[in-house]
Amino acid sequence: MTFGEHATTAETVTRLRTVLAISPAFDPEGRPRKPGALCIGAQKAGTSWLAQMLGQHPQIWIPPFKEVQYFNHLHIPEHRRWIGWHYRNKPQEIRDRHVFREVPLDPALDAYLTAITAGKMFHNQWYKRVFAPAPAHAIPMDFTPEYSGLPEAGVDAVHALLPKARVIYLLRHPVDRAISQLRMNLRREKRAPATLEDWLAEVANPVLDERGDYAAYLPRWLARYPDMLVIPFGRIAREPHLVMDEVEAYLGIGPMAYGNLDQKVFANAPGLMPPPEAVAALEARLAPQVDAVRAIMGRDFADRMR
Repeated sequence: MTFGEHATTAETVTRLRTVLAISPAFDPEGRPRKPGALCIGAQKAGTSWLAQMLGQHPQIWIPPFKEVQYFNHLHIPEHRRWIGWHYRNKPQEIRDRHVFREVPLDPALDAYLTAITAGKMFHNQWYKRVFAPAPAHAIPMDFTPEYSGLPEAGVDAVHALLPKARVIYLLRHPVDRAISQLRMNLRREKRAPATLEDWLAEVANPVLDERGDYAAYLPRWLARYPDMLVIPFGRIAREPHLVMDEVEAYLGIGPMAYGNLDQKVFANAPGLMPPPEAVAALEARLAPQVDAVRAIMGRDFADRMR
C-alpha cells in the first residue's frame, strides 16, 4: 500500500501537490478494455516515479487513482481491508487535489470516480471498466506494485486474463528498500525507536519482507512473462533518461520529453535512520535475497539495485 491509514498531514499535502491525474486524457465514451501493460515491483522501488513519467506520455493511460489493486484483492485476502480504504478515500483525494490546485473537475471524471467505486467491484467486467476512459490510441496501464507478491495462482490468473501484457518490474536493493519502508511506517505510526533493542526489533519485523521476497517473486513472474522488463532501482537516479528510453522501446511507444525526470516522488523526510547495528542485522537477514537476484539477473544487475 502506498498511502496508508496513518498518513500524515504533510503526506496528504504532498499528494495534493502532485499532478491532477496520472494521465490527463479522458474519453467518457470509451468502452471497457483490458490493460496492455502492468507495472509491478517492491514498495519504495520507484513505481510512483515511473507512473509520473509515463502519465505524461500521450500513448499511455493510467487510471486517476493509479493502483487498481484487482488481482491482489482476489488472491491476497489480507490486502482486502486496506484496498477497501483505498477505494473509499481515493475519489475524494482526487477531488480535493483539483480544489487545492484550483482546477475544475471534469464532470465526466467525477461521474467515473463515483461509478467505479459503487456497486459490485473486483470482477472481470469491473476491471475492464476501470480502463474504459483510455483514448483509443493509448495503452491502458495498471500500476499496482502489490501484484509482485501474488501467489502462483494469482500470477496464473494475471497471465490467463492478460497473456500478451507487457510487464515492468522494478527492483530495489532489499536492505535499502526495507529501511525506506520502515522509516515510512514509523512516521505514519508516529513512533521513534528509543534504544538499539527497539531498532533491532523493528528490522526483524516480517512485515518488511512481504514486498521484497525476490527469490520467490522473480522466478514466478519470469516463468509467465519471460520477456518482462526488470529495472534495477539505482538506474533511476543515475540514468533516468536511459531508463525511459528502454521503457519506451519495451512498450512500443514514441520518445517523449518528460518533465521532472530527476525528481524523487514521495521520498522519505530526513531522520529516523536505523543505527549501524540494526542495518547490519538487516543485511545479514536479507543477504539470501541479494544472492537470489544475483543468480537470476546477474551480478551487474544486482549491483545496480542501489
